Amino acid sequence: MSLTIKQVHPVFVGEVTGVDLTTPLSAEVASQIEAGMDEHAVLVFHDQPITDAQQQAFSQNFGELENAKGGNVTKPQDRRLQVGMNDVSNLGKDNKPLPRDSRQRLFNLGNRLWHSDSSFRAIPAKYSLLSARVIPDAGGNTEFADMRAAYDDLDDKTKGELEGLICEHSLVHSRGALGFEVSDEERNVTFKPVLQRLLRVHPASKRKSLYLSSHAGKIHGMPRPEALMLLRELVEHATQPKYVYAHNWRQHDLVVWDNRCTMHRVRSFDETQPRDMRRTTIAGTE
Repeated sequence: MSLTIKQVHPVFVGEVTGVDLTTPLSAEVASQIEAGMDEHAVLVFHDQPITDAQQQAFSQNFGELENAKGGNVTKPQDRRLQVGMNDVSNLGKDNKPLPRDSRQRLFNLGNRLWHSDSSFRAIPAKYSLLSARVIPDAGGNTEFADMRAAYDDLDDKTKGELEGLICEHSLVHSRGALGFEVSDEERNVTFKPVLQRLLRVHPASKRKSLYLSSHAGKIHGMPRPEALMLLRELVEHATQPKYVYAHNWRQHDLVVWDNRCTMHRVRSFDETQPRDMRRTTIAGTE
């Protein structure tokens, strides 16, 4: 059976069949998947019971794994997964749900805000690849928004006003929006702000898109209240239902998305139940 991709949303998202991710990919199949990403921005693979090693091997068909340092508050001795795997579960090192007052859990609540992975890094991420190992009985869906279609539908005047705008991104902005307090060291070193353009052009498809994220908290040359209002209005525009796909997870699903032209967020669920979600992230280019 050959690889096929079926679009499952009016403006983006493809469902992939005919490929087994537990085995090495040929260069031809890897190229087909990357072309599918350039077109659809999000690809869904069902029934892929992969191991961490297999997930890393599959991911590396599309670039180098991103160094996850500085993207969370989990101390090295508390890590549950091996280096190269991003733990976006609700589980501690003992594989049990984190307590309600856990600093790690409270930090991870920021994943429920619309964001683009690693926009807080000077060189943000290319792809994220998320594998569902254990899912709760209900809830915990992940929603994706197409920033290309959202940009296309802006009027010409607004597009012109957005050209050249530079935003400041930091985990301090996204976590601060939830009242999460960071230490001086985290603020000045670990979560030091970086600059990103508000508009990006995709290197392969050449489509222009908004580059939005909860990590964005300032726009250079603009009073902060005005900047925050503009960012909020753009997020409201870009997350209208016509641009959003909600993925209802099944065990062993793997979903890949392009951070350069999408945003995403996780929805709430019963946190007394385990939700074991493991992400690999492909580093972007400057």
